[in-house]
Amino acid sequence: MTDYDKPGEWYAGLRLHQNENTGGCSPRVLEALKSITAEQMAVYPPYQGTVDACARHFGVDPARLLLVNGLDEGILAVAIAHLRPTSEGVVREAIIPEPAFEIFAFDAEVLGGRVVCVAPRPNFDFALDEVLAAVGPKTGVVFITNPNNPTGVSVPAEAIRAVSRRLPKGAVLFVDEAYSDFSGQTFLPELAHFPNVIVGKTFSKAYGLAGIRIGAVIGDPATLEPLRRTVPVYSINVAASVALLAALEDQEYVRNYLRQVKESKALVYAACDRLGLSYWPSAANFVLVKVGDRAQALVEGAATRGIYLRDRSKEPGCDGCIRITTGIVEHTRRGLAVIEEVLCAAR
Repeated sequence: MTDYDKPGEWYAGLRLHQNENTGGCSPRVLEALKSITAEQMAVYPPYQGTVDACARHFGVDPARLLLVNGLDEGILAVAIAHLRPTSEGVVREAIIPEPAFEIFAFDAEVLGGRVVCVAPRPNFDFALDEVLAAVGPKTGVVFITNPNNPTGVSVPAEAIRAVSRRLPKGAVLFVDEAYSDFSGQTFLPELAHFPNVIVGKTFSKAYGLAGIRIGAVIGDPATLEPLRRTVPVYSINVAASVALLAALEDQEYVRNYLRQVKESKALVYAACDRLGLSYWPSAANFVLVKVGDRAQALVEGAATRGIYLRDRSKEPGCDGCIRITTGIVEHTRRGLAVIEEVLCAAR
């Protein structure tokens, strides 16, 4: 945890380090939250209506969808269901192509699973052959993020199909699509043909609901059943349920934000070209930029100026890299101005 993540201090600057929506949620969400009554706050929330609305949004049957308290809860539920040691004491394995969201390995280890990391390729193309070679009889879960975090590189659908076909009976492939709103790509249309694949969705990024904690996991009803037994009853609070309904109704707000993210990424690419920095074109709402041995100094220097960036240089394949959230265009311009100021001052 960094100093600017401490409660009460996070709002002091511009957060370009957590891939959040830098413009906040739709105004309709705030209005909906104001409408919650004292009676609604006093009872356990019925949210089948929210499940149905979310299922319609994704074009799936409600039986194939489970709402979760932030996608992190969905990831934990997958780990609980598939990575605890068997009754015979067999330790199950989680295969994680690197670099990856750190929660995958954290949850696997907490549940007593063995983490099998697959090293990245130099250009961050998905290491399909290496992942397939890592799959074995003890595999419980393969975790894939598409687009990847922190690289922003997409995973081909054929690679997902190939991994699914290789898994042993009882294992699952978890496809984290936290950033699919920005890429426009999803594996959802193919789920009916791949019952061992679970897709994770979040409303923290494009919808600006990170603070309210709401996400979903989608898959074959039988595959989701162990997760349903894991997730606590009434895991979704009334505020999250109401907020999600309002957010889903304001798609124009989301479309406008997606347009700004696209423009912001173009600004980052242009700045990197001007400054002589290499980067990876991103299908997400952030850009991974290689700044070399200046990474830590840049992150620290920007933080003193109220701009928070993410140092990813300790992750496999990411030596000397920082990650920049691309959101509201004006925010991106402010961030880039500070980055250029710090880099020029260091010369």
